[in-house]
Amino acid sequence: MFRQQFSNSGDACALAQAIVDTVREPMLVLDQELRVIAASRSFYLLFSVEPGDTLGKPLSELGDRAWDIPALRILLGHILSRHIAMDDFEVEHEFPVIGRRSTLLNARKVFYETGAHTTILLSFEDVTARRDLARRNEELLHEKDMLLEEFQHRVGNSLAIIASIISLKARSVDSVEARRHLDDARDRVISFATIQQSLHTSAASGFIELGPHFAKLCQAIAHSMIGDHQRVKIETHGGGRANCREAESLGLIVTELVINSLKHAFPDETIDGLITVAYEVSGTDWKLSVSDNGVGKSSASDQSKGGLGTGIIKALAKQLDAQIVGSTGPRGTTVSVTHATFGSNAGARSLTAAPVMANVA
Repeated sequence: MFRQQFSNSGDACALAQAIVDTVREPMLVLDQELRVIAASRSFYLLFSVEPGDTLGKPLSELGDRAWDIPALRILLGHILSRHIAMDDFEVEHEFPVIGRRSTLLNARKVFYETGAHTTILLSFEDVTARRDLARRNEELLHEKDMLLEEFQHRVGNSLAIIASIISLKARSVDSVEARRHLDDARDRVISFATIQQSLHTSAASGFIELGPHFAKLCQAIAHSMIGDHQRVKIETHGGGRANCREAESLGLIVTELVINSLKHAFPDETIDGLITVAYEVSGTDWKLSVSDNGVGKSSASDQSKGGLGTGIIKALAKQLDAQIVGSTGPRGTTVSVTHATFGSNAGARSLTAAPVMANVA
């Protein structure tokens, strides 16, 4: 029926041109010499050209020779000889009238039952706005990174200044209790500064590797709190990943528990002390434990009451939807922070690696 209705070649050409003009994307029809034999209305509108400057012209001469690209000629030649297609060939060019444009080219060969002539349909997708938006997003992300870098730098400097001021104040007061509280506050400022620096240097991917993160924290704590005369070392075991917010909370918990052990577990400085930080995972559940081989406490309940540090740990555990369990005895103290049902999971798996020694004194 279609052949009978358009047996006249002129009618068939008119139909073909109407189809080309109806397509919303700019389109060219090329012959086997890559000359333009038809162009869509949208092509003329997008590139601000006239039919007289387009029809019969080689593709390479159009648009201030914007399409005179060796790779494009090779691909179009492959379409003619190997009957393949071309998809999303990107061209960016500064046109004399319309300015810079980014376009994606797609081409297909038309197969005819009779005749030796060959035709290629070549369509153009204007992606200029999309590319401009992507560039702008990259610029904004770069600006954000620069501002975050500056902010982190200023926060680190400010925390160091605050810790110094607190230390000066602690040395000037006469009250032993007041000095103790000021020292506690200074230690927590230092620990937060350490966590902030560790997270800042490790968060490029959006996730923090907890093994190296805990090791850095323990190294910083050991450097600032373990004297040369003390025989205490800190080890970290295990691994896993967490987002920045979770890693920050876990780091604060580790800091508080390690500082607590250093302050209370080893009154006899002649005894070899060991503090162990372990992190185990099972699926989406995890368990963080900090243990020492110190003198222990009178009861495990001491781990769950009183003190600024204990209050901080409780608040952080609540944010992480975790429970705190403490045990103490003559061989030391262990505090575990457990997420969800880790303890009851059959076959809970530990990501335990070789111990990373944070300090030996």
